[in-house]
Amino acid sequence: MSAPPPDDKASPTPPLKDTLTLPQTDFPMKANLPQNEPARLAGWQREGLYEQIREARRGSAKGTYVLHDGPPYANGGLHLGHALNKVLKDFVVKSKTMAGFDAPYIPGWDCHGLPIEIKVDEQLGRKKLEMPPIAVRRACREYAQKYVDLQSEGFQRLGVFGRFDDPYLTMSKEYEAKIARTFFEFFEQGFVYKGLKPVYWCIHDRTALAEAEVEYEMHTSPSVYVRYALKSDPAAIDPALAGRQVNTIIWTTTPWTLPASLAVAFHPDFEYVALEHDGQVYIVAEALAAATREACKLEAAVEVARFKGSKLEWVVFQHPFLDREILGVNADYVTTERGTGAVHTAPSHGADDFYTGGRYGLDQTTKVDDAGRIFDGLPEYDGLKVFEANAPIIELLKASGALMGQSEIYHSYPHCWRCHNPIIFRATEQWFINMDTPMKREDGSPTTFRQYALDEIEQVKWDPAWGKERISNMVQSRPDWCISRQRIWGVPIAVLSCTQCGTLVEDSALNKRIAALFEREGSDAWYTHEAGELIPAGTACVKCGAGEFAKEMDIIDVWFESGCSWNAVLRPDQQPADLYLEGNDQFRGWYMSSLMNSVALRHVAPYRMTLTPGWTLDEQGRALSKSRGTDISPTDVASQLGAEVIRLWVASVDYREDVVASIPLLKRLADEIYRKLRNTFKFLLGNLHGFDPVKDSLRFEDLQPLDQYMLAKTRELTEKVLKWYEEFEFNRIFHAINEFCNADLSALYLDVLKDRMYTFAPTSKERLSGQTALYKITDALVRLVAPILSYTADEVWGYMPKVEGRPSSVHLAMFPNPEDIPFARMSGQQFPPNDDYTGLLSLINMRAQFVLPKLEEARRAKEIGKSTEAKIRITAHTSKYDLLELFQYRNEQYLREIFGVSGVELVDGGPSFELHIPNVEVIRPDGIKCERCWNYRTDTDSYGPWPVVCGRCRIALDEMGYSELNASVAR
Repeated sequence: MSAPPPDDKASPTPPLKDTLTLPQTDFPMKANLPQNEPARLAGWQREGLYEQIREARRGSAKGTYVLHDGPPYANGGLHLGHALNKVLKDFVVKSKTMAGFDAPYIPGWDCHGLPIEIKVDEQLGRKKLEMPPIAVRRACREYAQKYVDLQSEGFQRLGVFGRFDDPYLTMSKEYEAKIARTFFEFFEQGFVYKGLKPVYWCIHDRTALAEAEVEYEMHTSPSVYVRYALKSDPAAIDPALAGRQVNTIIWTTTPWTLPASLAVAFHPDFEYVALEHDGQVYIVAEALAAATREACKLEAAVEVARFKGSKLEWVVFQHPFLDREILGVNADYVTTERGTGAVHTAPSHGADDFYTGGRYGLDQTTKVDDAGRIFDGLPEYDGLKVFEANAPIIELLKASGALMGQSEIYHSYPHCWRCHNPIIFRATEQWFINMDTPMKREDGSPTTFRQYALDEIEQVKWDPAWGKERISNMVQSRPDWCISRQRIWGVPIAVLSCTQCGTLVEDSALNKRIAALFEREGSDAWYTHEAGELIPAGTACVKCGAGEFAKEMDIIDVWFESGCSWNAVLRPDQQPADLYLEGNDQFRGWYMSSLMNSVALRHVAPYRMTLTPGWTLDEQGRALSKSRGTDISPTDVASQLGAEVIRLWVASVDYREDVVASIPLLKRLADEIYRKLRNTFKFLLGNLHGFDPVKDSLRFEDLQPLDQYMLAKTRELTEKVLKWYEEFEFNRIFHAINEFCNADLSALYLDVLKDRMYTFAPTSKERLSGQTALYKITDALVRLVAPILSYTADEVWGYMPKVEGRPSSVHLAMFPNPEDIPFARMSGQQFPPNDDYTGLLSLINMRAQFVLPKLEEARRAKEIGKSTEAKIRITAHTSKYDLLELFQYRNEQYLREIFGVSGVELVDGGPSFELHIPNVEVIRPDGIKCERCWNYRTDTDSYGPWPVVCGRCRIALDEMGYSELNASVAR
């Protein structure tokens, strides 16, 4: 604590240690984050801190900065990936706010879709079958709201600021109406069509999937080579085949598609060979002949003919086990990577197959139902699910003699990203957005929807840079966007069709009425109103004149819903958003759907920049997993270690790469990094006790050299950190601040400063110099860490010396302006030998490299205890000696202070002495140990009741008002 003034009523001989000015602050050493953070959060909420921030930045000269929140799915509790995402966003928003921008943050949630409906199905069981759709939707809404509330509470507990009392929800009436309006804009401008096409289909969830909802996982499939016998004249292919028994061989990993096989595709430009073996001829691609010989045990086969694949168009084969003719067709998607070069074609179960079937007039309808069961098939597999049908179909191939080879293959296979079950291609009637819809650029030149999107991608800043190529490739190759889903919980595709002829009602006025209805009642209105209530009386079908209409009951893809968020949430003056920040799975998800929506309707990308973090992994580089016990709940970590530890972890990692987390790692951050940083703040605050920044601050030119140097270092740190905040380089900020606190403050400045702060009089210019620097360092540091350590920075802010006009919270303050941190070139009179700190830096480096190691050696040898029990003798090259002597000449105390010893003896080693390696010896100090400062001095004497006090301490005691006590004892 600070030394009290002398008290006549006090003991005539107070303890000498009570005259020291020790650190004093109520800022606690022990953080108790799990208990104190919720209390501080409650205070922020009670005071409306977020609203105060918004008001403080309204109309900012810097303008607005909009990070638009990608909505997490309202299905379950928080995981560490959520924490990484939301805390990174909070770093951005808070840093932009403290940089002076008006940076609102409106959190959102994706509330519709299959995962929620499946969970509700599990809860309702068979009861769902008896419930009307509106009741099921109500249950889904309640389920989603439960997890919105749970996640919202968790995000706020992490210290994330935002409009959490009024977030955007895709299930709100206003948002559902915006989804409908967005869909109608697509519909009215000719982007949307309904048609039979092959789509990804999840047989487990019984719904179509968009490309963004498909992920690839490893899967074991049967691998079969199947013979198709030629029925047409072989001589038409090549005269050498006349009179022979000719076949082709196809390869497939989906035997269940063979009942739908209607053609065999050959590449028109490839060379094909006819291989004869045991009286049978087999046609395969020349490039794959060797592999096929081995797989089908045809090693002894002899080539009898060679021809182009174009010769195989329109030939006819026999289906291997059905009474069906199979057409030979040409297709340029046939490759020579695997298989035989002859591709079995089932138009209802593959995109390429479907379009080939269309070109050749083949039946494209499917014989597989929503649940994946085959119907209208042979008894051996009829009614079986597709993957169950593989085995009996292979047995049929064996029985017919068509099976040429069989094995298993472990390969990458498409899976539903929600239920993680393997999926199929299935031709069904769905709603699509045509990716090649004609559009016009702003200058009137023609283009397509796909190309417009590619052009806009070029205008966006992608961080990391590889994101541009990734999303460009996806847009370039993606099929038409399937936007219909066969479920209940979502916004319906609100279109009516004629019950007689199926013609769609295309009426802009009707579309507006439906959207307005959704805004009043929500999309539940589609289920509570009959079609006749929705359409004006007397409306007739434009094609057949009928007057009855039916509602479309498919719902819109949830990616389309979330992709509307820029349109539903951001004001026109906030579009496009400055930043989207989401995980790298969102290139095919929210980044993609938002881009498509915005380009189609506004002819511009919805974001100026994207920032993409990696995945969260365990210490073995595996995805965090509950089953392996490596899953980390942010809520649990906050309740055990504190949310600040999670925030510190997020700042510590290079989030652009995959990041590693574990409970031991988080504990190390808490025990080592966070605790040291907190202790640094405690020391800073403790030494600012009694300091009035307005009255007590000294001019920069009046500060001690080391104090001036530390302010220069603080300014340098501030410039770097502000630049890194602009570049979102949070891990560089973490490491720079950590190094500054450990190396520049704790290991150097604060260590050197202790003697001055504790022993000099509170009003001395030396101590006020130190406090002036400490105040400016603390004021800068607490602002710089505020976006990262939001709880701790605000706590520190409350313990700083009061200044009129200072904001009540650090989060209302601005970043430090480097120009406000005093900095000037030193004159040679104060700071030898020049004005760029090289002289002082030379001393600091000598201290770290040579003096401290020698003192530690002496300490381990029990020659000294504290460093003040030592004197050092430095023998140095003449140039170094001159520097040291100049410092000693300017201020006899300076070398002793910076080296932390009781005396320094200098020896000129001459010009031949090693230039960069001085010799340091630890020797016994001169004089007697002062009982107040513990330095050894030759000028010790009695002072009042105290027998051994050095001259420096006697001056301090005089300044502190103890001279009368000294005089009375002398009398």
